[in-house]
Amino acid sequence: MKTLMKKRTVPRWLLLTLPLLFLALFYFYPLIKIVLVSFAPEGTWEPGRLQQLVSSDSYFRILRFTFWQAALSTLLTLLLALPGAFVFTRYRFPLKNLLQALMTVPFVLPTVVTAAAFQALLGPGGLVNDALMRLFDFDSPPVKLNQSAAFFLLAHIFYNYSLVLRIVSGYWARLDPHLKEAATMLGASPLRTFFKITLPLLIPPITSAALLVFIFCFTSFGVVLILGGPGCATIEVEIYRQSIQLFNLPMAAALSLIQICINFLLMLFHARLGRNSRIGFFSSTPGEAPDQARGLLQKSLLVTNLAFMVILLLTPLLALLLRSFLGEHGLTLAYYRALFTTPPGSVFFVPPVQAVLNSIGFAVLAMGMAVLLGLLASSYLACAENNKKNSTHFWDAIIMLPSPLPPLPLDSAISLP
Repeated sequence: MKTLMKKRTVPRWLLLTLPLLFLALFYFYPLIKIVLVSFAPEGTWEPGRLQQLVSSDSYFRILRFTFWQAALSTLLTLLLALPGAFVFTRYRFPLKNLLQALMTVPFVLPTVVTAAAFQALLGPGGLVNDALMRLFDFDSPPVKLNQSAAFFLLAHIFYNYSLVLRIVSGYWARLDPHLKEAATMLGASPLRTFFKITLPLLIPPITSAALLVFIFCFTSFGVVLILGGPGCATIEVEIYRQSIQLFNLPMAAALSLIQICINFLLMLFHARLGRNSRIGFFSSTPGEAPDQARGLLQKSLLVTNLAFMVILLLTPLLALLLRSFLGEHGLTLAYYRALFTTPPGSVFFVPPVQAVLNSIGFAVLAMGMAVLLGLLASSYLACAENNKKNSTHFWDAIIMLPSPLPPLPLDSAISLP
């Protein structure tokens, strides 16, 4: 006799309902408003209104500069981070875990903090220029990076160096060491083994990291606006200029739509590549234990990369910290005491400490919601992947689409009537 009580399972698609509902309200609804304002600004369908964007040399130049700076930032980050990934994979050295944890800090810093850190280090009144002017009696700052593309390119490398290092080194450490041993037994030199076996296996994580870096640099706003100046306008900066300064909301919406479409295609490609190759930001158990650096060449490579990491990732933050203690007459705690006061005529509506507490409260609330929605979405994607569903890449890209996108495009859409 068959049992009357059967175990019922919840349909897997229900796991995705709440995350999709959240995205529909706070992402796709503003996106629909962007489409309507771009193609139907007066209530009637007018795709010809976007002809100005396509035919204008200025907007084409902005689009070209956005791709150019993102591609150059990606290339420079890869060239500088891949040797560091090799060092982290191959060698064992003191404080390795601590340095690996510290390298994650720049990736989560707000853009305004990063821009302020580089201004404090290399700006016209930064520590480097102050030191050089005092040592060599210069009349003007010798390092002139402010309001230039080189300045925000350096900040992009600062942001994304740890991203490339973590992804590539984590994947590199999991490569099967028996492949290298087999090549050595067959007479292949270490250099030939690297180019014939190791490098082809590293193409997926390198491509994945490059895509992420390109996406983050393509949508960069605060760093480009503060460090690059008006002469370095990207799509995101132009959206800000059109919506805030010129109040040309249809043009801002059109630019936002272009940026979102490009991001979706890149995220779709990244989702497919990442799932096929099992690429992640955090490494798992390594396949080959790292060894001590031996010989002058290995030690020089190790020391050079570690020194570069410290200079790139720590000196801007240390400069910002030191600047917070420097006043007109030397070291002071006045700026920290000012955090607890609101003097007359202050631009703050609340004391700065209260603003910090508000930020913490909002962050905790957002974290709780993000964890709940992320667990539901990840559970669905894991189930779909185990069942070999072809739609996994699509839903992964949909869920990850808001991640690299700064809030400015959606803010401009929400502000539309």
